[in-house]
Amino acid sequence: MEENIKIKLNIGDRIYPLTIQRSQEFYFREAAKIIEKTIKNLEENYSVRDKQDLLAMCCIQFAAKNLQNKSKSNNSEIEVEKIILKIIDDIDKSILTS
Repeated sequence: MEENIKIKLNIGDRIYPLTIQRSQEFYFREAAKIIEKTIKNLEENYSVRDKQDLLAMCCIQFAAKNLQNKSKSNNSEIEVEKIILKIIDDIDKSILTS
């Protein structure tokens, strides 16, 4: 069983204590850095100063990107499936004409 550790992440000037698996620590810390960078970027480009609003805007951006990536992934899977079906069809035709 993997060891759990306790970490504290600073996001939007607040500390968030978490208990996570040791193998996930890098990802959580990197995610916090990305969130902080996004908040700073939003703060610089919009006249929003409320951290909760900035966090909400950040969440909306991440959720939209996640949905876009899922859509791209699904499209890729469909394309791969089409290619595989075409190859199978070509093989079937080749066998029948031999």
